[in-house]
Amino acid sequence: MAVRPGLWPALLGIVLAAWLRGSGAQQSATVANPVPGANPDLLPHFLVEPEDVYIVKNKPVLLVCKAVPATQIFFKCNGEWVRQVDHVIERSTDGSSGLPTMEVRINVSRQQVEKVFGLEEYWCQCVAWSSSGTTKSQKAYIRIAYLRKNFEQEPLAKEVSLEQGIVLPCRPPEGIPPAEVEWLRNEDLVDPSLDPNVYITREHSLVVRQARLADTANYTCVAKNIVARRRSASAAVIVYVDGSWSPWSKWSACGLDCTHWRSRECSDPAPRNGGEECQGADLDTRNCTTDLCVHTASGPEDVALYVGLIAVAVCLVLLLLVLILVYCRKKEGLDSDVADSSILTSGFQPVSIKPSKADNPHLLTIQPDLSTTTTTYQGSLCPRQDGPSPKFQLTNGHLLSPLGGGRHTLHHSSPTSEAEEFVSRLSTQNYFRSLPRGTSNMTYGTFNFLGGRLMIPNTGISLLIPPDAIPRGKIYEIYLTLHKPEDVRLPLAGCQTLLSPIVSCGPPGVLLTRPVILAMDHCGEPSPDSWSLRLKKQSCEGSWEDVLHLGEEAPSHLYYCQLEASACYVFTEQLGRFALVGEALSVAAAKRLKLLLFAPVACTSLEYNIRVYCLHDTHDALKEVVQLEKQLGGQLIQEPRVLHFKDSYHNLRLSIHDVPSSLWQSKLLVSYQEIPFYHIWNGTQQYLHCTFTLERISPSTSDLACKLWVWQVEGDGQSFNINFNITKDTRFAELLALESEGGVPALVGPSAFKIPFLIRQKIISSLDPPCNRGADWRTLAQKLHLDSHLSFFASKPSPTAMILNLWEARHFPNGNLSQLAAAVAGLGQPDAGLFTVSEAEC
Repeated sequence: MAVRPGLWPALLGIVLAAWLRGSGAQQSATVANPVPGANPDLLPHFLVEPEDVYIVKNKPVLLVCKAVPATQIFFKCNGEWVRQVDHVIERSTDGSSGLPTMEVRINVSRQQVEKVFGLEEYWCQCVAWSSSGTTKSQKAYIRIAYLRKNFEQEPLAKEVSLEQGIVLPCRPPEGIPPAEVEWLRNEDLVDPSLDPNVYITREHSLVVRQARLADTANYTCVAKNIVARRRSASAAVIVYVDGSWSPWSKWSACGLDCTHWRSRECSDPAPRNGGEECQGADLDTRNCTTDLCVHTASGPEDVALYVGLIAVAVCLVLLLLVLILVYCRKKEGLDSDVADSSILTSGFQPVSIKPSKADNPHLLTIQPDLSTTTTTYQGSLCPRQDGPSPKFQLTNGHLLSPLGGGRHTLHHSSPTSEAEEFVSRLSTQNYFRSLPRGTSNMTYGTFNFLGGRLMIPNTGISLLIPPDAIPRGKIYEIYLTLHKPEDVRLPLAGCQTLLSPIVSCGPPGVLLTRPVILAMDHCGEPSPDSWSLRLKKQSCEGSWEDVLHLGEEAPSHLYYCQLEASACYVFTEQLGRFALVGEALSVAAAKRLKLLLFAPVACTSLEYNIRVYCLHDTHDALKEVVQLEKQLGGQLIQEPRVLHFKDSYHNLRLSIHDVPSSLWQSKLLVSYQEIPFYHIWNGTQQYLHCTFTLERISPSTSDLACKLWVWQVEGDGQSFNINFNITKDTRFAELLALESEGGVPALVGPSAFKIPFLIRQKIISSLDPPCNRGADWRTLAQKLHLDSHLSFFASKPSPTAMILNLWEARHFPNGNLSQLAAAVAGLGQPDAGLFTVSEAEC
């Protein structure tokens, strides 16, 4: 059907309006939109469509569209029409069909692309019109090309023996488009197609199947894309050869001294490139056995020699017997020196806890050993003392005092003087005892069978030593240490990430008869479908081993873990160095990052720095940053936020916006800053942060209002609305006031526990035996929401003790005894009234 020329503008307007109404759903491929009743053969089809392209440095890119038949072509970029004046149009006629042909070109600059960073990618699409309708081309994505300077992982120097395999890892810098990797050996390109002994993995690692002497060289990983070419630090690989002996030569002729010899050389092969020398002698000498060299021992010289040797041997035996006798007599004495506190077990008498009187069931009696000069004392089991009382508390006497680094001597004394001294010390000392040694990330304590607790303040890290965990008659000095990740090499494989602090408790190898409980924070979002969680422990040889796979624990295992939203509680009967490591099973696996904004308390120059920290959402990480900022003179300027960082390989981006240009100017030369994904995900780098530097136009400017965004590409994000006075606003400083966790880092004996000892014993003796009515430890576990651990509790001699120990670890020092009392009293035991836990029990 022919269309009159005067109707073309109206028809084009109708088609354009219809296309605009239907353009809400953007298409990524060519899509036609015919006019009803029109000839579909006359719809535009594209001879040239825009293609994906990269912007290199500041050079604009050219996009081209060409369609036939076409009366109009316009570009649309990120949902907005490109201005008509920005189009370069060429019209022609197709030679074969005579239909109108149109070609359109536009330029896209780096500034246009940067305006929409972070939210979506920049794309452009062209639309062609004809009398039969419209056709949309495919989308072309325009990306800014770059290549970071720093490699994610560089190859390291190695020394390997001959024919051993070599693996040199390399993770290139992040870039768009992704960098291609090649390897240089002494500046010559490594070509696996020419050397079958060498290949490059998909992860860009260089692998030498069997090392040869010719493989000794300097290796360099090279990453390149359309923007730049980066070189890693060179890694020196040395292939060494250990020396080996040649066969022995034949024996020489017998000499005048009745000996002959043979020799060998370290030449089969000879050591090379620093290989070990041959071990042993290169010359072997022996007596001859010919008739001419056979002698008898009947001469007077030989007899004298043998007599002398026998006399010397007799003297040595006598001297050894004298030394043994002297040693045994010294050992029997009571004034010998002791260098190890574990030997003091002979001086610490076993303590039995039982009521000393019928009318006062809460007195502790230390039973005397009649063979030694000790005496009997009584003290209250109450861990608190609200007012004057005729009873004194059992405190750290001389037998419980921590041992220093020197030697100690045990002495006798009369019972009277010893008792008076002990009672005097009990009346003046407080039971809560701190051991102020080491750094702020380390604490010590001396413990016996009564147990106790160690904690590192403001880190969420503690070690609960339950009663009877230490054998009776033993005294252990136990420590608890928080390590900085850079001080401990924890190898992580694949997608593994560190989720907790690295914590040591020791000394390793001490005998424990009950599990202790190590508590520490973690930053993982626990989900059995997203994470594979493992508890790692460092062996005596220094290697790290998986000692527990959470969710696959065996009841009889030496280790067990109660995992909660932000903390984990590890039952262990072996002390050592521990860490919680996670491996993502899907992209939904996320770590909690805490975002903190700091700035100077006092600003004396025109420049003003805002530091944005991205750290694990754990107490220990927060403590480290707060202490660092105190040294730098910084203050918190916004309430902290939590961001969920996913295992998606996308980086973390940070940007600042809406800075009032009349008062401030940003000195950031790019639109945003980035922290690489691996720097955050491996979890071993502390103090990750970015700094935004602003400059005041005038020294009198003190008000700052702007926005700061932190987000993971294609993931979670947080925004901060900054609005405060930089000279006097301190309203956020109190948010990070570090609270005390129970006061002191070491608590010994009953003071370390919320549940009074005698009440604890009553609960255990009543709930451990099975009950047909279900009023036993199983019901208590259900009431405390611990019924998922029933098999573990049942494997222990006292399941109730395990439950109470875990309650103590989770709720100290702010646990609600009334709630525990209600859970125990609600079990329906006939004597449930005995378990009412209140201050009156003291």
